[in-house]
Amino acid sequence: MIIYSSSALEFREKVDSNLLTISIEEAFIRKMGMRPSRGEIRAWNNSMQFMERVIRNSGIADDCGIMIEYNIPATSKRVDFIVTGQDDAGNNNCIIVELKQWDSAQATDREDVVLAYVGGKEREMTHPSYQAWSYRQHLEDMNEAIQSQNIHSYSCSYLHNYRTPQPDPLQNQQYHSIIKKSPLFLSEDTIKLQEFIHKHTGKGNGINLLYLIENGKIRPSKKLIEHIDGLFKGNSEFILLDEQKIAYESIISEATEITNKKTLIVKGGPGTGKSVISMNALGGLLKKKLNVKFVAPNASFRTAMVETLVKQQTKNKSRARGLFAGSGQFYNSPADFFDVLVVDEAHRLKGKGAYMYQGVNQIEDIIKSSKVNVFFIDDNQRIRPDDIGTVEEIKRIAEINHSQVFEYTLSAQFRCSGAEGFLNWIDHIFQIRETGNFDGWDQDAFQFLLMDDPNSVYELIKEKVSEGYKARMLAGYAWEWTNAKDGNPNGEIEDVVILEHDFKMPWNGRSLSTWALDERGLEQIGCVHTSQGLEFDYVGVIIGNDLKYDPQSMRIYADFEEYKDKQGKKGLKNDNDQLTKLIKNIYKVLISRGMKGCFLYCRNPELRNYIIGQLGKVILLETTKEYDAVVSSYTEQ
Repeated sequence: MIIYSSSALEFREKVDSNLLTISIEEAFIRKMGMRPSRGEIRAWNNSMQFMERVIRNSGIADDCGIMIEYNIPATSKRVDFIVTGQDDAGNNNCIIVELKQWDSAQATDREDVVLAYVGGKEREMTHPSYQAWSYRQHLEDMNEAIQSQNIHSYSCSYLHNYRTPQPDPLQNQQYHSIIKKSPLFLSEDTIKLQEFIHKHTGKGNGINLLYLIENGKIRPSKKLIEHIDGLFKGNSEFILLDEQKIAYESIISEATEITNKKTLIVKGGPGTGKSVISMNALGGLLKKKLNVKFVAPNASFRTAMVETLVKQQTKNKSRARGLFAGSGQFYNSPADFFDVLVVDEAHRLKGKGAYMYQGVNQIEDIIKSSKVNVFFIDDNQRIRPDDIGTVEEIKRIAEINHSQVFEYTLSAQFRCSGAEGFLNWIDHIFQIRETGNFDGWDQDAFQFLLMDDPNSVYELIKEKVSEGYKARMLAGYAWEWTNAKDGNPNGEIEDVVILEHDFKMPWNGRSLSTWALDERGLEQIGCVHTSQGLEFDYVGVIIGNDLKYDPQSMRIYADFEEYKDKQGKKGLKNDNDQLTKLIKNIYKVLISRGMKGCFLYCRNPELRNYIIGQLGKVILLETTKEYDAVVSSYTEQ
């Protein structure tokens, strides 16, 4: 959607008569259904004066096209400025111009990331040239008009207030490759920008290109399909096994025969391969040339999925990232805009009032905005009161929206080395549900150790990492998490403190989005919000004082005061049963992140003694089995 468009001539005349900002604001209200912020209006007043001079002095034809605030379809991102027209050879071209009002910036050690003073504070931002290039790449990948009408796209960034310091942080060696793809123009580079625009669009005839771009169908390009398909090939992380393959093929079949609205629900516990199937479904549906997105409420999970997909091809990360989305952005999407939305971790979907969410019900948003929607869900992984994702709620909303429901169940256990019995044992001893594994599991399949202190857990995790395994420390939310504004933006403060064992570690850093993969993550403790949906070879889990055991009633219960997640316990002060259920779910999620083993420390003495007693039954059982085996061998002789 284009907020404002015109010819180059009309654009210049609007600025001359001081009517451009008013025209953009009126169009914004008409098309977006809300008023722009004061900051946006100030930016238009400031930046459009500069761009008008660039357009006027570039000497491009009057019938070049101008787009302002182009809303990239299927995203919440808007392109600041686009110029369309033809070059000397008669090629149809468009130029994306990312405008910034920055007057200074700092380089960082992170790829294509800089520090800039924005919104009253210093923030990490993508390099302006990267931002412009990523928008261009998304258009090339997903806008059919760009593909079918042979429209050539270019991009650049223009920082009209930025006077070049020496040396210039924005032009550090590490940013050269992205600047080569998408030129950077600063305050004294205005003439160079004018020449760049004239070279690609100077001959005009660009009005029709505006229409083609705005009305181009949203579907993946052949190049994007080949690119993503190449990332999956040979990637052992995403190989489908047994019933995973059956579920995947069912999804592809139903999603490619879109005769009516459909809702597919895939149910499965930890380790049944929900994420493997959902990621493969993304790739498979792209190959069918469908407009599809992978949706997940958890940002850390999305980041880890992208990182796992691209692996050694990190330069291609942005193209993959454009296919992933959070769950809160579909509240104002047009009905049936997407062919398919694939939703992983659907049990974490939110309702009205959730942080930063402007809609009413994320399940309803997703079902309304897609022809086919696929929900991967585990009702027993809800961990907050505002987690509304349940099978029943999905079915209820699907019925209201006349969406046909299909249900699939995954039962085979692929995590914990196939030791489904271990997770059943955890369910039993944590009083989540009664199972047949009250007396143990196959200990050859999964290593579980209850440790005397958290330092021993950490030493074992470091040892496993040194041996080449993926391993991380995890803990329940039983310690405060110091705010970034109080000096803790990236795990600087050791919040997880257990004085009786002289143990101190920080929570995972907020800006370390790849905590699960980055080697620095070993020195930080992950929480359920960081690790849910991910898996490691080994996990070290600390159960804090938020979960306790009462020897008299022989029941596990939650301690409201010791549980520090304010959103996680909101409204539950007088509902200990519900709080206990959610916290038990949290610890099961943490414990089940390990595929080969889990090392556990439990802070509450009564709960620890209770688990020791349960382990005693397991050891007794194993001893009995060994005795029976010996007796049997003698009997056979």
